[in-house]
Amino acid sequence: MSLPIEDYAAIGDGHTAALVGIDGSIDWLCLPQFDSHACFAGLLGDDKNGHWFVGPAGKHTATRRYVGDTAVLETTYTTDSGEMRVTDLMPTGDRRADVVRRVEGLRGTVALRHSWVVRFDYGRIRPWVHREEIGGQPAIIATAGPDKLILTGPRLPPAVDGHHEETFDVAEGDVLHFTLTWTPSYRRVPDAVDVDERLAWTLQEQQNWADACEYDGPWRSAVVRSLVTLRGLTHVDTGGIVAAVTTSLPEEFGGERNWDYRYCWLRDAALTLEALLAAGRADHAHHWRGWLLRAIAGDPVDMQIMYTVEGARHLPERELPHLAGYADSRPVRIGNGAVDQRQTDVLGEVLCALSMARNHGVKETRDSWSLQRTLVNQLAEEWRKPDNGLWEVRGPLRHFTHSRVMVWAAFDRVIEGVEKHGLEGPVDEWRYLRAQVREEIMERGFDRLRNTFTQHYDTDAVDASLLVLPMVRFIDGHDPKMLGTIEAVEKDLMHEGLLLRYRNDSGVDGLSGIEHPFLACSFWLVSAYALAGRVDDASALMERLVALGNDVGLLSEEYDVAGERMVGNFPQAFSHLALVSAAMNLRRASTGP
Repeated sequence: MSLPIEDYAAIGDGHTAALVGIDGSIDWLCLPQFDSHACFAGLLGDDKNGHWFVGPAGKHTATRRYVGDTAVLETTYTTDSGEMRVTDLMPTGDRRADVVRRVEGLRGTVALRHSWVVRFDYGRIRPWVHREEIGGQPAIIATAGPDKLILTGPRLPPAVDGHHEETFDVAEGDVLHFTLTWTPSYRRVPDAVDVDERLAWTLQEQQNWADACEYDGPWRSAVVRSLVTLRGLTHVDTGGIVAAVTTSLPEEFGGERNWDYRYCWLRDAALTLEALLAAGRADHAHHWRGWLLRAIAGDPVDMQIMYTVEGARHLPERELPHLAGYADSRPVRIGNGAVDQRQTDVLGEVLCALSMARNHGVKETRDSWSLQRTLVNQLAEEWRKPDNGLWEVRGPLRHFTHSRVMVWAAFDRVIEGVEKHGLEGPVDEWRYLRAQVREEIMERGFDRLRNTFTQHYDTDAVDASLLVLPMVRFIDGHDPKMLGTIEAVEKDLMHEGLLLRYRNDSGVDGLSGIEHPFLACSFWLVSAYALAGRVDDASALMERLVALGNDVGLLSEEYDVAGERMVGNFPQAFSHLALVSAAMNLRRASTGP
C-alpha cells in the first residue's frame, strides 16, 4: 500500500525524477524522462507493480532532510538496536540515468531490508532477469523490449518468487553503495558510477545554483526550496518544464479526477519561468524560449496548450486498468485529453513571461519576436470565441473572465514591447484591441450588484483565478472593484481557511465528485491581500500555507484540511511557483520594490 503523499520526497537529475518514501521505498520512477513509462509504479498500485525498498526491516523512527539547498535526500533511521542513514540522489551532469542509494551504519546494528521489483510499462511487464559481474561487483540486469535496468552493489538480494529480496544487518561503520542504471536494451552495460565523485559534484553544483537565487526576503528557505523544485521539474536538455512528476494522484480520494501532469503546459511553464526570472535566473529564459520556439513552430492555428518535454504534440489519453489507483482512485490515466482544448488564457501567460524576460535583459531574436507577433495576430482573429478556461473544464465552452483578462494582457505585453523596447509591430491596432477587450470585460465580466468580477459572462459565481487580475496589471490591487472581488472570493470559496478553485456544485466542469482547496489559489489570495494593502492578512495566510509543506518543504496540488493530508499530483509546479510569487508580492508590499 502506498504511503500518504506527504511522506514522499523527490530526487531528480534534470531528465526525470523519483519519489522516495520515508520508509525507504522508491514507489515511482519513469525512465529515462519525466513522461516515459514507469518501471516502479507501486505508487498507483502495490509492490507487485514495481518498487525499490532500502530501509529498516522492523519498527523504527525516521527523520529526513535535503542536504542544504540541493535535491540530495538524507533519511536517518533509528531502531532499538542502532541507527543508519540512507542518502538518495540522481547524479546530475552526466548524460545517463542513475539512482544512487548510499547506506551508512551510524550506531549499533540495523536490520536492512532490500527489495527490488522491476515491472516495465507502468507495472505491467515482468522483465527477463539475469546476473553477471560488472566492474568487480555483482549486478542484476532486467530487460524488456527497449529497456534495460542494471542494479549493482556490494551484495544483492536473491530472487524470491519473481522479485529480489533479502534482509541483513548493517553495522556501525559500514558503507554500502547501491546503484540503479537505465540504458536502452540494445546498448552495452555502461561503466559503474563513481559514487563519491558524483555525490560531491551533484551537491556542489546544486548548492551553487541555489546560492545564486536573488531572494533575501521572508520565507527565504521556502522560496529557495520551491525554486530548486521548479528547477527539478525542468528538462535540462530541452528546456521543457513539466507540471508535476506524477500522474493520477487524485483530487478526490476514490474519485475520477485523476490526471497525468508529466507534460509541459505552456501556462504552467510560463509562470514557472516568471518565478525563476524574479529570483534572478534569466538563464532559464533562453532555454525555455528555445523549447517554446521548437514546440509551437508552424501554423499558429495549431498551437496546443501542452506538449511533451521534447515538444511532441501527440498526447492521447488512455486508462491503465491493471493498476488499482492511489487510494483506490480510478481510473489511472496516462496522456491528457485536455491537449485538444481551447484555453485562450495560455497565450497571455506566455507573452507575460516573455515580456518579463525582456525586462530582465533577455534580448529578443528575430525569430522570437516574429513568433510573438504571429501568435498575437492570430489571437486578434479568435479572442472572442468561448473556451475551456484555466481549469480545463470538460463541460460546455464559456466566456471565462480570466481568459479574457489574459487576452488583454497578451495585447498589453506586445504593446509594451513596441513602446518600451523599440520592437516593430502594428501597435495602433493592438491598442484598439486591448481597449475593446477591457470594455467587454467591464461590461460582461463584472457584476455591479455584487461588486465583483465573475467566473464567466453567464454567471454571478466567482472563481479564484480572478485574484490574479492585479498581478497581470489589469486593475490596481486597491481598486474598489478588486476589493469587492476579494470579498466575494472569501465569502464563496473559502473552505476551512483555504480556497477552492470554484464551486464544483455549479456543474461548470462537467465532472462528478468534489475536490479540496487548491494551494496555488490560496497563495494567489496572499498576493491579492498584499497588493490590496492587507499585509497582516497576507502574512498570516502565508505562514499557514508554508506550514502545509511536508517535512522537506514540498507541496502537492491540493490539501485536505479535515484529513490533514496532501491531495493531487506531487510535487506540483503550480503550488511552488505561486508560493514564490506570493512571497515576492508580500515583500514588496511590506518594504517596497
